[in-house]
Amino acid sequence: MDIAQLEKWIGKSESHVERIAPFPSNALAATLDRDDPHYTDGTPLPPLWHWMHFLQLFNLSEVGYDGHAALGGFLPPVPLPRRMWAGSRLNFLAPLSIGSELKKVSTIKSVKTKDGRSGKLVFVTVGHQMFDGDMLGIDEEHDIVYREEPRPDALVQTPPPAPAQWDFSRDIDPSPVLLFRYSALTFNGHRIHYDQPFCVGSEGYQGLVVHGPLLATLLLDLLRREAPEAIVRSFEFRAVSTVFDNETFSVHGAAEQDGKTFQLWARRKDGTLAMNAKAIIE
Repeated sequence: MDIAQLEKWIGKSESHVERIAPFPSNALAATLDRDDPHYTDGTPLPPLWHWMHFLQLFNLSEVGYDGHAALGGFLPPVPLPRRMWAGSRLNFLAPLSIGSELKKVSTIKSVKTKDGRSGKLVFVTVGHQMFDGDMLGIDEEHDIVYREEPRPDALVQTPPPAPAQWDFSRDIDPSPVLLFRYSALTFNGHRIHYDQPFCVGSEGYQGLVVHGPLLATLLLDLLRREAPEAIVRSFEFRAVSTVFDNETFSVHGAAEQDGKTFQLWARRKDGTLAMNAKAIIE
């Protein structure tokens, strides 16, 4: 792998303009079993729901073996077979509304390689900014990790235990229908989320993989249910371990003493940590 060649992508930028239609928000609200009023033009776009917009479109003939777009294009052509959403850091600076015409500017910020216990890793960080006219509404950093196929002799790492105390929580059934709906709403063709024979037989997972951004969305949705009038100002999360469709999991939250900072996490059925996150509200 020529890391110097991959680093040439740093600074590469692209931008897109899109009118934010109300249908994706109404569809996601139904998918999350929310009892929200109907989303229409002028309704504020809930935090993280911008992930259903500015989606990468590519022809079916350009799809790689795993359902992602083939290597190259805006993202650097990292020659490692497994690509996952590792985490994000977001600042919500101004409200963005459904019905508005928004602009998204994406920039490759860094490309780093690392030798992990499971083999070589490459981390690509992409910055995303969403504007309504000249007003910056969302400033986001998105970490993507590329991994080698796991070695047969690699040690299976046990995830750390999830926190044992929380202020509020919710159990989640990660059914294939939930995963399919989220894949459809985000135009995510990655086969690990819906193709069970591929996921288990070719990739070696124990079931369909729950999307990282879906876990993050469920964490922030939990906070919105607990504090429906709050305004989320920042949110960050990091994926820790994989959640599969054949076991229920739970999402949890705990308030810090300032009443504005919340620790959030996803807990697998065996009590281990799947994702941790932090949100600041006002």
